[in-house]
Amino acid sequence: MVSETSLFPLFKDYINKDEGVALAVLVRGPEDLLGAKALIPEKGDALGSLLEQPWRDQLLEDAYQLMQKRADSTTRRYQNGEVEIFFDIHRPLPRLIIVGAVHIADSIIRYAKPLGFRTYLVDPRTAFATTERFPHVDEMRAQWPDEALPDIGLNSEAAVVVITHDPKLDDPALKIALASPAFYVGALGSPKTHAQRVERLLAEGLSQEQLNRLHAPIGLNIGGRTPAEIALSIMAEIIATRNKAPLANRVPQNH
Repeated sequence: MVSETSLFPLFKDYINKDEGVALAVLVRGPEDLLGAKALIPEKGDALGSLLEQPWRDQLLEDAYQLMQKRADSTTRRYQNGEVEIFFDIHRPLPRLIIVGAVHIADSIIRYAKPLGFRTYLVDPRTAFATTERFPHVDEMRAQWPDEALPDIGLNSEAAVVVITHDPKLDDPALKIALASPAFYVGALGSPKTHAQRVERLLAEGLSQEQLNRLHAPIGLNIGGRTPAEIALSIMAEIIATRNKAPLANRVPQNH
C-alpha cells in the first residue's frame, strides 16, 4: 500500500512529466481523517486512503470532471457538507505540433503563443527548419515526423497541424496523430488533395473512424485568403475543438 507521505512526491512526478493529475486532500471533517489524501491521475490508477471512504466514487468523478474541464484548484463538499476536500489540479500545457516549415507556420505560431500553447515545428529539411526563419517557436525538430511526434508525445492536450503538401511528410504524421489521443488533427489542402490523402491512408491501414477525426479542409470559415488569415482560421478551429464548441462550416481550400 502506498503511504500518504509518498503521494505528494508522486504528484510532483506527474507535474514534471506534464501529465494530468489531481491531488485530493481532506481539509475539514473528522479529526482522524484531516490531511488524508488521494492521488488521481488522468491516466492510471488512483491511490490513497481517501479512496477507502464512502464518498470514493463521487470523489473520483469530481476529480476527473475538474481535469476534463481544465478547472482551477478548488474544494468540494461531501457527507451532507460535513467533509470538505481540496483538489489541487494539474493539467498538461496545451501543445501545438506543426509539421512543415512553410510560410504559414510562422503565423500559426504567433497566434498560438499568446493562447498558452507550447509550439513545436517538425521538418527534416534543415534548409527550411531554422530558428532564423521561425524565431518564436518553442522547439524546432529537424526530424521526420515518425521520429519527432512519438518523442514529443501526443496526449489529450496536443493539437497537430500538417501543412507540407508532401505525402512523404504529411502521411506519416497523420498516421501517428490520428491514432493518438491528440484532441485535434488538421491537414491543409483542397478537397481533391484530401480525397487522395484519405485513399492513401486507408490503404495504409487507418480506419474510417480514425480518418473521421481529421479536420480537412482545415480551419473555420472566416473567408481567409492571406497566410495570416488562414492561420487565424486554423487556430480558431483548434480553440473551438478544445472547448467543445460547435464548429462553423468549412470552405474548400485551393492552396
